[in-house]
Amino acid sequence: MNHLSLITKREYLNKVKNKSFIIMTFLSPLIMVGIFALIGFLTQLNNDGVKTISVLDESNLFANKFENSEHTKYDILTGLNLEDAKQLVRKAENYGLLYIPPAENVDAIADKIKFYSEESPSVGVMNTIEDKIEEEARAIKLKESGLDPVLVSKLKIKVRANLETFDGQKTSKVGNYMKLIFGGAAGYLLFMFIIIYGNMIMRSVIEEKTSRIIEIIISSVKPIKLLLGKIFGTTLAGLTQFTVWIIIGSALMIGVSAFFGVETSQGPMAQQQEELIKQASQNDEAQQMFTTIFQEINNMPLANLIIMFILFFIGGYLLYASLYAAIGAAVDNETDTQQFMMPIIMPLMLAIYVGFFTVIENPHGMVSQVFSYIPFTSPVVMLMRIPFGVPIWQQLLSVLILFGTFYITVLFAAKIYRVGILMYGKKPTYKELYKWLKY
Repeated sequence: MNHLSLITKREYLNKVKNKSFIIMTFLSPLIMVGIFALIGFLTQLNNDGVKTISVLDESNLFANKFENSEHTKYDILTGLNLEDAKQLVRKAENYGLLYIPPAENVDAIADKIKFYSEESPSVGVMNTIEDKIEEEARAIKLKESGLDPVLVSKLKIKVRANLETFDGQKTSKVGNYMKLIFGGAAGYLLFMFIIIYGNMIMRSVIEEKTSRIIEIIISSVKPIKLLLGKIFGTTLAGLTQFTVWIIIGSALMIGVSAFFGVETSQGPMAQQQEELIKQASQNDEAQQMFTTIFQEINNMPLANLIIMFILFFIGGYLLYASLYAAIGAAVDNETDTQQFMMPIIMPLMLAIYVGFFTVIENPHGMVSQVFSYIPFTSPVVMLMRIPFGVPIWQQLLSVLILFGTFYITVLFAAKIYRVGILMYGKKPTYKELYKWLKY
């Protein structure tokens, strides 16, 4: 296996010493953070500061409910008709005019309220205005029915069912969301890693094939060792690049937030979010939420999750990387790879679909279990299932099937690699590939 280590080292060093690889390794985080910073900056510009909204309430029922906030200022108009109010708002260049017509009762007003503006108003602004009017209209209706709105509000009871397994393990909805976030992030991360670095392996094989260097190498190295060496070397280079991206990206994000004051929390819905946060803090819900999140994180089998993530991440990537390398050996240029990419992409897309639309709904259902054992979908599906509680023996069985399939796939890929790496000037077909497997 000495040749394998030499090929792996050679492939790794060729990748990490490549100028374009080095440039993109350090430039990509800068570009990504720059994009996020630009989005945050443009979002702040899009807020246009404090929005001034004029209110003409001819019903005299709602005007006192419009209180100024950090992002919105309400200018209550009195003693004007609608046309004069429009002219005044236009002249003052306010954000818009909210007109509430006179009516005998609240029901008659509901469909007659209008908002005038030069351009289409923000969805968040309109939702805030409608919520304020609905809240006051509800209070008026309760008073007309002889009920005290304050008393009715106090009579409301929020029900939160405590979740617990038959074995006594307590869970919660927040915990389910945490499991969902972890599983989804793990599956999607693997998906992106396979796509990015699988293509890197394929391009590397095509490059060596077209440069005829491979004819010299293949004379002294077995095809399977050369194939594995390229896979392992490119994988290590990809992990190196990925690690550098995480470190630099995290540092830059912290730096941008600290020194440039880019606040990603501000947006069209910022005002509503602030109101929700204030309400939550008043009811101690925010503190309870954070406490629940930390409890759920502590209750999660973190060691199991990390170990299985590494195993499925490595196994899944190696499985697909061998297929990418075989395709690269079979063709002469990237254009010819398109006809062979669909059988590789489809299982990945299916795994993502099953993970987000089936595992989330029923992580222990038949469909979820079946696809968590199929090696071409198990790295994504099983990673999404594990946070919801999967027996260790099922996880180990899925890992064994995955690595066993990788071994078999490498043997078949090596046969295609052995023949295809020396083929030039001919576009292979599926029929040709089948013949190569029998050589």
